[in-house]
Amino acid sequence: MSGGTIPAPSLATPVQTSVAVSVPESADAVGRLVPSEGPVPDDIGLDRDRLAAFGFTADTASTFVVPSAEGPAVVAVGIGEGGADLRQVGAAFARACGNFESLCLVLDGAFDDADTISRAAEALVEGALLARYSYPALKSGDPPVPVRELTLVVDPAFVDATREGTETGRVLASATALARDLANTPHNHLSAADFADFAARIGPERGLQVEVFGMEEIEGMGLAGLLCVNAGSVQEARMIKLSYRPADPARSLAMVGKGIMYDSGGISLKPSDAIHAQMKNDMSGAAAILAAMCSLETLGCRTAVTGYLMCTDNVPSGTATALGDVITYRNGTTVEILDSDAEGRVVMADGLILAAEEGHDAVVDIATLTGSALRALGSDMAALFGNDADLIERAKSAAAHSGEEVWQMPLHRPYKKELDSLTADMMNCAPVGKPDAIIAALFLEHFTGGMPWAHLDMAGPAQAGTASGPVVPGCTGWGARLLAHLAVGFSAA
Repeated sequence: MSGGTIPAPSLATPVQTSVAVSVPESADAVGRLVPSEGPVPDDIGLDRDRLAAFGFTADTASTFVVPSAEGPAVVAVGIGEGGADLRQVGAAFARACGNFESLCLVLDGAFDDADTISRAAEALVEGALLARYSYPALKSGDPPVPVRELTLVVDPAFVDATREGTETGRVLASATALARDLANTPHNHLSAADFADFAARIGPERGLQVEVFGMEEIEGMGLAGLLCVNAGSVQEARMIKLSYRPADPARSLAMVGKGIMYDSGGISLKPSDAIHAQMKNDMSGAAAILAAMCSLETLGCRTAVTGYLMCTDNVPSGTATALGDVITYRNGTTVEILDSDAEGRVVMADGLILAAEEGHDAVVDIATLTGSALRALGSDMAALFGNDADLIERAKSAAAHSGEEVWQMPLHRPYKKELDSLTADMMNCAPVGKPDAIIAALFLEHFTGGMPWAHLDMAGPAQAGTASGPVVPGCTGWGARLLAHLAVGFSAA
């Protein structure tokens, strides 16, 4: 790779998950769930009043570690009055015993039916594993202690259901960790060509066909957006096509991801501020698609899925696209470049055109696209747009299942007039001060060919400054779980 071979570190530390009916001897720490009311599990060794005296409230995600001279530590983990966010619970447990590698969480008696305990196991596993994620590839010294074993203890009647949820949680946590790895890797260690090489290496092992298109192919295909944004760079662009084809697929779904490996803004140079310093994460959409699609075979997905990852950096030079330049897409649309820092939509239009030409049942795109979405919704959720009610509801359902929140925004088509150009069919963005998240969505919709389409603007949740639940500081891997759930559920008409 550009700065030396930096493998995705999460792939080097696989986690063994299991389900048992008793605490294994290998456990370093055992978590016990404590509701706000009712009896406290006996093996905690403290009653409710004594726990309260130590500051334990039993509120959701509160913890108290009871050390032991012999055997594993016992961790009281609060779940509140019911309806707790179990990813938060799993994360709190894992953080409370952050120096232990082998963890056990006892669920017996906490859930009373197979479906509920399966969903609970999935969320708890995701929370526990992701809360202990780190990116140690470029740091000296000993890395943080990873979770190497996680066991859920349940009533014998629920072993099979719990095992299903545990495995799903492990697979989706691994996908999120991979997306984090890629987005956290600096640009000088992960160019577009490096990303393509990585995808070509790991994809086939996970049931994917990977096609990589270099500059000659990109020019021959008329991918004007990629060529436009790449014009100022010494690094070559790549278009990566991922194909997942199960036997007898039920339906076909396309995914288009923004893969701007580093975004300086191009000629419209960004200021040297904290946002600019995070721009290695501007390929988080493409990373989420690759990570999600790597999980589909293990999840038994019956939907045929095609990913289009539009990858380049965006930098200024004497050859960079100038403001006022006009490009012509392969569908004939001419676009005037009003702002070279509105480059994500420019490259994603290429992917949407290809998806429309291939005739999928629907397409979803995902991108760290606009500061407007971040300002509107903050860092906890992504903006969701779309032209199809069914697809939007599927995306909302996948978001609810994954714990990756979205908020539907209006696709207010009268705003499209803001893209009117005197010299081309449209501009790539509206003048400053206009509702850019909506206008960017309208720009993208133009290239869908009327296909059912959903757009995820993840500019807010792509990066975190502090730890919260399963999220750790740095790139969050947002969207990998949502996209996987969307693909799996899309097979049902």
